[in-house]
This record gives sequence, structure tokens and C-alpha cells, in this order.
Amino acid sequence: MTTTLATPLTLPCGAILPNRICKSAMTEGIADSYDHATDKHINLYRTWSNGGAGLQISGNIMVDYRYLERPGNVVVQDKTGFEQLQDWAAAATEFGNHFWAQISHPGRQCARISSGQPLSPSDVQLKMLATFAQPRAMTEEDIQDVIQRYINTAVIVKEAGFTGVQIHGAHGYLISQFLSPVTNQRKDQWGGTLENRARFLLTIVKKVRQALGASFPIGVKLNSADFQKGGFTLTESAQVAKWLSDEKIDVLEISGGTYEQIKLLGHTGEQSDIENPEVDKDVRESTKQREAYFLEYAKTIQDVIDIPLMVTGGFRARDGMQEALANNELDMIGIARPLCFDPDVPKKLISGEMDNAQQYAPKLWSGAFGPASKNKIFRMVNIFGDVAWYYHQILKLSENKALNPKIGLLRSFFSHFYREYKIGITRKWVQRKRSNH
Repeated sequence: MTTTLATPLTLPCGAILPNRICKSAMTEGIADSYDHATDKHINLYRTWSNGGAGLQISGNIMVDYRYLERPGNVVVQDKTGFEQLQDWAAAATEFGNHFWAQISHPGRQCARISSGQPLSPSDVQLKMLATFAQPRAMTEEDIQDVIQRYINTAVIVKEAGFTGVQIHGAHGYLISQFLSPVTNQRKDQWGGTLENRARFLLTIVKKVRQALGASFPIGVKLNSADFQKGGFTLTESAQVAKWLSDEKIDVLEISGGTYEQIKLLGHTGEQSDIENPEVDKDVRESTKQREAYFLEYAKTIQDVIDIPLMVTGGFRARDGMQEALANNELDMIGIARPLCFDPDVPKKLISGEMDNAQQYAPKLWSGAFGPASKNKIFRMVNIFGDVAWYYHQILKLSENKALNPKIGLLRSFFSHFYREYKIGITRKWVQRKRSNH
């Protein structure tokens, strides 16, 4: 039988996903000052649940309140805020789909507004816009503590009604930092050889499985590569994928890149990434060439694993998705940004009502001195302004308000950082008050 977008997927643990489309993780930034889920999460994920994806994955849920990916992250390290978690999980599964918690630790990718001294395998600083502090190299005690935190978070979200967990091992966060030789320069059992660098991830996977049981879905998000000189390579990714397959995880999601090389957002470093005005109704030839820009890497990984594979990044054309599924190149399609403007994209793709899951795109900023791609500052403003523009739409969805596609990229950039700073300062005051009691 030919696999289509509508075909259910039975996972190794026995759970069944109702179709082959996943609403992939997008960081939300809408938690309250106590790091708890809010009504905004309920609104947002109920809307996406009604959109028809067989699987939803949350944005980063942090395992330690001291280290956030961004202000407004949900943190689950104990049962404070448990009722809000339950309400979130109930809303996100209201229409019969799965909802998995993406559990994560940012490592060195923790902005100064959250921590003045983040943790990392080694003390290699992320030098970007001067917003990230020098990390402290983790001790053995730190490593064991973080492993236990992943377990604790996984157990709590299961009790709250989430139907699975995804361990975030990509995009330059802590697990990804352990995997990469650039950020992991340790000489002990956690560094050096690939086997040692992968030990942190594999230990977490094994212990989370023991805590959750054989019938509860566990996924992993893994970089196909870091796209950095001396970083985590495709060959290494394939080997780690093989080890994860041996552990019988339920879905391996392939993505790629870090904050320094954000291939995960489709930026390849080419001038066309910047000089690309608004998306036309017709699919551009360049878009066709870049569609599913991790699919070529996934083919290498698919050859060595015996578990379901999901690819996220670049998929837009329904025919391309169907073809990849029919050819057994992958088992699930991950989609994110198009759902910021049309939450019903999954059901429209499945029914055939929609041929291309195109998203709106902000008009990029070239400044007063020519193409942004020729100036590093302009380029960073465009890339992070682009990200902030989608954050703005997610915020509107979470508030049940009309979307605002006309907001400019530069305005998105500055309003986002103002909002993040404001949330971060308020949160610091609340956390200080809590610690004094």
C-alpha cells in the first residue's frame, strides 16, 4: 500500500499517530513570570490541534529554571504549575492528535538576560551580538544533575497528559554541544571520541525510557550536521542515529544548524537568502531546489536506522511530501512556519485542498547602504528580524487576535528584543522574590 499524508503511523512503542504530518516545535515565549504555561498556550495549541496534524511538538520546555533558551519558556522541574500543564496538554490533544513535550537545556545558548554564567561541556563562548555570557565547563556533578532533570521533566509531563516526549539534541543546545567537537573539548568519558560525545544523549535516552516505560513514545531531534568547520558531521550524525535506533526510540527528527549557522531556518549564506522579497503565489524555482533542504542528509541516515524518520525544514509542496513518503525516504513530514498563518495547513494538505503550504514572508531590510548580505550587521538583523516576525504571529494566535503580516521586519526585530528584555527583567524580580522566601 502506498503511504500518503493521511496514512496512520504505528510507532515502535505501539502508539499510533493518526497521520504523517507533525506540527514541529516552535519556541513560544508566552509563559508567565513563574515559568508556567498560560491561557495563551491553551489558545495556541487548541487552534493547532484543530488544524489536523497527527502530532504536535511543544516549543522548548526547560528542565532547569536557571537556564532558559529565551524569556517566556515553560520550565518543568517540579510540580509547580502542574494544573496549567494539564490544561495545556488537554487543549493540545482535543482533536485526537498526539502532543509531545520537547524537553531541553540551552547550555551556552542561554542569553545573559536569563543567566550570567550558563553551562556547557567546555567553556567555549557563543559570540553573537554580545548577548551570551562565557559558559562554565560542566563538572561531573553538573552532568549527573542535568541527566536527572531530563528524567524528572519527562515523568512530570507524562503525568500531566502529554502523550510523548521529544529530547532536543539539535540546534546547538546542550545535547548538541556535547555532540560537537567545537563545543565539547573535554578529555574525560564525555568528550573526545564520538562514542564519548554521544554518551550524554544516549544516557538520557536510556534513563528516560526506563522511567517512562516501553509503551510511552520517546523521540529525539538530531542535527544532520552543524554546518560548521570542525563540527558535528553527517557521518557522525548517521552513527548517532544508528545508536538511537538500537535504543528503539519512536521517532527521529532530522534538522540541522546552530545559532552560528542557522541552516534550520533555511539560511544557507547565499545572497539569495537576503535578497528575496515577498513570497509569490507560484513556487519559485529556487524554492523547488531547496525544498526539504535536509532530505538529502536524511537519505544517508535512513539507510542505517530501523525506526520512523521525520524531516523538518523546507517542505512546502504537497506533491513533494507525498513523493518522499511513497519512496520511503522518510516516515513523517515536519511543518512549522506555515502554521503561523494558516493553522489548518495540515488538514488542507491531507485533503488535497492545498497544493503548497506557502507562508507569508516579511520584506527583508537592506538598510541605506545596499544589499544586507554584504554587511554582517544587516544580515544578522534580517535573519533575527525574520525569526522575530514569526514570533509576533505566534503571539497573535495565542491571544486569539488577528494576524499582522504587514508588520515590518525592522519593527519586528526591535519590538521582539524589547519584549524579551521586559519579560526577562520581570522574571528576574519574581525569581529573586521566590528565592528570598
